[in-house]
This record gives sequence, C-alpha cells and structure tokens, in this order.
Amino acid sequence: MPPRAPVDDGGARHFVRGLALPNVALPSTLGGTLNLSAQSGTAVIYFYPWTGRPGLADPPGWDDIPGAHGSTPEAEGFRDHYLAFREIDVAVVGVSTQGSEHQREFADRLNVAFAILSDEVFLLQKALKLPAFETGGVAYLKRLTLVVRDARIEHVFYPVPMPAAHVHEVFAWLTQTRLPGAA
Repeated sequence: MPPRAPVDDGGARHFVRGLALPNVALPSTLGGTLNLSAQSGTAVIYFYPWTGRPGLADPPGWDDIPGAHGSTPEAEGFRDHYLAFREIDVAVVGVSTQGSEHQREFADRLNVAFAILSDEVFLLQKALKLPAFETGGVAYLKRLTLVVRDARIEHVFYPVPMPAAHVHEVFAWLTQTRLPGAA
C-alpha cells in the first residue's frame, strides 16, 4: 500500500508573503554555517523530516505517517534539477533536524551539490514555527518548501503530497511567476 498523502492542517498558515526569515545560522554540508536571513536573491528552501541510511530501519510507525516517506526522492529531484535552478539564478537549500554527520553522509552518497542545513537543536524550527510531528519520542519537521527573495517569503508549498515530483511543481511556479532574480 503506498504511503498516505498529508493533508493541509494549517501548519503553514502563518507564512505570509513578505515575512522575513529569522537570524539563525545553521551548520551546512558545504562547511561552516549558513544564515538564511543574510542571503540575497531568490532561493528555494525545502524542509524535510528525515533521510534513511541503507541498512538502518525507519523511525517507529514511519509507514503510517502521512508525508513522512519521500525525503530521498525529493532530494534527488532537487539534485537532478540543480543546474536548471542555477540557470535561473535560484539557490537551493535543504533543511532537516538530522545531525551534520548524518547529512554529510547523505549528501556525499547522493552527490548533492547544494547546502543541506542541520537544525538539530530546532533553532530555525522554533523561530519560524515550522510544523513538526513526533514518533518514537523524536520530533521531525513536516515537509514544506519556501520560495524566498532577499530572505523574505514569496511563496509556500504545504503540504507536499508527492515529494518525488515536488521539484517540478516548484520549478514551474518559479518560471511561470518570473520572480525578480529568477530569469
């Protein structure tokens, strides 16, 4: 049976156009830290719950949580279209609450060229009030994507019902909208 799609629970209702990103620096798989509030231009920031590792079990009840599955195919989609985003001058950033070591292994294994940020201590999650869920006593981010320009929200994708195809939805929105900073 395929995983159930998430429903809009209102968890992103507070993300209004023009809302500024908070001043929070997070560890990056590219080295050092990245503060999204200090970035200029247009960026796609996709938040995801968790990426598995070959040979390790998913968190408890993962198969029963709508929207939990799909982080690897979602990341692969952004990876595969990364150059297309660069051609329209749009940065791509992934964010989860997994630790930096886990994320570096994931980024290396999948050959991800863009930054994946670790919000392991939930600084950005709390500052933005990002929707989250819990299983097995551990909190995870719900899947959500922000399009930002000069560190201010332009558009929100929530929920994300089909992570593997989500990159197409985001790219289509960017190219149809023709945001300043996106060709």
